Amino acid sequence: MSTLKSCCFAVLCTALFFSCEQASTTDPTLTAATLPEVVDFNFHIKPILSDRCFKCHGPDEATREGGLGLHTEAHAFAALGKAQDHYALVPGNPEQSTLIQRIYTDDPQEIMPPPESNLTLTEHEKALLRRWVEQGAEWKKHWAFLPPEMPEVPEAGAGWAQNEIDHFVYAKLQEQGLQPSLKAEKAKLIRRLSFDLRGLPPTLEEIDAFVEDDRPDAWARLVDTFLNSTAYAERMALDWMDIARYADTHGYQDDFERVMWPWRDWVIHAFKENMPYDQFVTWQLAGDLLPEPTLEQRIATGFNRNHKITAEGGVIDEEYRVEYVADRAQTLGTAFLGLTMECAKCHDHKYDPISQKDYFSLYGYFNTIPEKGFVGQLNQNFRYAPKPSVRITQEEIEGIVTFINNRDSLPYIDLMVMEEQEEPRKTYILNRGKYDQYGDEVQPAVPAQLPPIPEGAPNNRLGLAQWLFTPENPLTGRVTVNRLWQQLFGTGIVATPFDFGNQGALPTHPELLDFLAIKFREEGWDVKAMLRYMALSATYQQTAAASPELLEQDPENRWLARAPRLRLQAEMIRDQAFAVSGLLNEEVGGPSVKPYQPEGLWEETTGGGGGSTARYMVSEGPDRYRKSLYTFWKRTVPPPGMLIMDAPSRDLCSVKRQETNTPLQALLLLNDPQVLEASKALALQAWEQGGADAEERIAFMFRAVTSASPEEAELQLLLDYFEEERAAYTEKQEEAKSYLSVGAYTLPDTLPLADMAAYTLVANTIFNLDEAITRG
Repeated sequence: MSTLKSCCFAVLCTALFFSCEQASTTDPTLTAATLPEVVDFNFHIKPILSDRCFKCHGPDEATREGGLGLHTEAHAFAALGKAQDHYALVPGNPEQSTLIQRIYTDDPQEIMPPPESNLTLTEHEKALLRRWVEQGAEWKKHWAFLPPEMPEVPEAGAGWAQNEIDHFVYAKLQEQGLQPSLKAEKAKLIRRLSFDLRGLPPTLEEIDAFVEDDRPDAWARLVDTFLNSTAYAERMALDWMDIARYADTHGYQDDFERVMWPWRDWVIHAFKENMPYDQFVTWQLAGDLLPEPTLEQRIATGFNRNHKITAEGGVIDEEYRVEYVADRAQTLGTAFLGLTMECAKCHDHKYDPISQKDYFSLYGYFNTIPEKGFVGQLNQNFRYAPKPSVRITQEEIEGIVTFINNRDSLPYIDLMVMEEQEEPRKTYILNRGKYDQYGDEVQPAVPAQLPPIPEGAPNNRLGLAQWLFTPENPLTGRVTVNRLWQQLFGTGIVATPFDFGNQGALPTHPELLDFLAIKFREEGWDVKAMLRYMALSATYQQTAAASPELLEQDPENRWLARAPRLRLQAEMIRDQAFAVSGLLNEEVGGPSVKPYQPEGLWEETTGGGGGSTARYMVSEGPDRYRKSLYTFWKRTVPPPGMLIMDAPSRDLCSVKRQETNTPLQALLLLNDPQVLEASKALALQAWEQGGADAEERIAFMFRAVTSASPEEAELQLLLDYFEEERAAYTEKQEEAKSYLSVGAYTLPDTLPLADMAAYTLVANTIFNLDEAITRG
């Protein structure tokens, strides 16, 4: 399935999901008495029209039926029929409104939605539409396209609220008849915060210090400590690699190696320095267009060269160059606008007011790069960087761009970057998205439904970046704070961070979203300050425990009456194992490394082009225990353990990871040599530092991994398991030796084999516990 078809299929699936979700959670027996006093177009009516009607009456002219469009006010209220004698909507008069007549009729030839669409309206939804028309059918622009307005902060929540976030949340809880939960225990809070801000578990020393700290500002101090750590910068860079579709290979069939890690080093550096988000993005989109750009600003533009590049013989150069440009336009739409721009590559968007002209006008900003689609030199030397590129010398690394970790002391590093070609390339609408089917010429421009490029700004990538951060732009602030909220709360205020359009989820707390977006902008786009503000809220500090009644009332925790209980990201699960066992190599930056993966995997799946990615060579020594951020990422064969635990493939920009639970995940944690090595190392720590007997040592391991002491029943189960396995291994010393021989890490041969094998099994069991793979 092509990328484009996959995209369209995903959008349709999303539409059906929300349609089914809404239908299934709405009681058809509800009467008009249960309707809101004032029906709001954006929050009550637009979702119904979008889910049930846009397929035939939406933005795409090619599929619009009956001359009726329900995507704009002008279309929705226009006269219909050959005689132009009737209207779908007559404000204040539902009896004269054809839309209302058609949704209530019993005639299968007349009813809307038609039976063959497999879409239906509940009685409640019909009543909403009718009341809306009765109240005047007030039309509003899509909520996400309206500029945020600073709302009035509710007074609700006095005595509980720690900042404005809590007042907004408490007001919603009151509407739903809910109350916030108690504050979480301090040990659980530090674990939660440590993973959210550092991607690592807290140390036992950190837990003890925080639990014993009775100062009123102990929590704020802890937040600041974590935010000011290098681990914070690496944790933020981890999510940015998903957004930037970072990989260490070019992709496609032969999938040769590339050198892009210096750009990753820059990202870590930028987060460490708390670079303002507007500057962070501007440098990546258009650092080369700034006045007298510095080397660092040019390195930052590697963001837009992270897409796939082909060296396959026989390909058409222009076809693939067009794909690269499209990738950049689509990445901009997903990462900064929260819009599914790619749907408009072949036709007008079927759900959002984005035309094909809008798509190629935005595409035009990235269509002036002097690059080739086919780059045959890739298979000659993995250090070759397709033009445009910049050469970074060792002298510059030592004096200018000191954040680059040139571990191999190379005399220079070539890095793909952005630059404009001397003679701008013309941009055309491509009919059906085909590279050689030219339509009308278009000029670079932003989507017509959004505010224009600011007056005086250059109409190039730099102007585009400036436009993202104008007060008039309704999306950038909302999209960004929504992702930061997702980082701390698991789900964004808008649950579909990739889609703020008509088919996306509505914000659960729209006023709070606008408040945060404006605060973020007015306080200088300060990412650390925004994360700090969220973490200091009482909402964030609630316990994740939930009563049966609360689970029944709000199973998805939409209203935040408790903290979410989240599984750790793939990289965090692996890094935790190394961190608590003492194996973690905390070196920052530099080239990617190759930890264990199934032997022969690359050889079985690699094309015939040869090169450094034809055969996988496991890294030696401490490099095996680098943070997962630095794991070598081959596009066609990503690290299998990461994929099993739901890391994205990074073929495309990703702003939200899927969440699955499969037997493979448990099997991975039970059998992965990396987890077994960590289990051995943790067993040794427990033997040497955990106490004098098995009970104390097992409790030590449990607390190191889960940040909590085991309950008596848990401890007894683990102790019984230990005794059982020790007895078995005492009789089978060779099996103990074989088990402990997995991986390069070895235990001192002076230790009792049976004991160490049994402790290692217990450690491995603890790494598999639910408490170990959730952040608390």
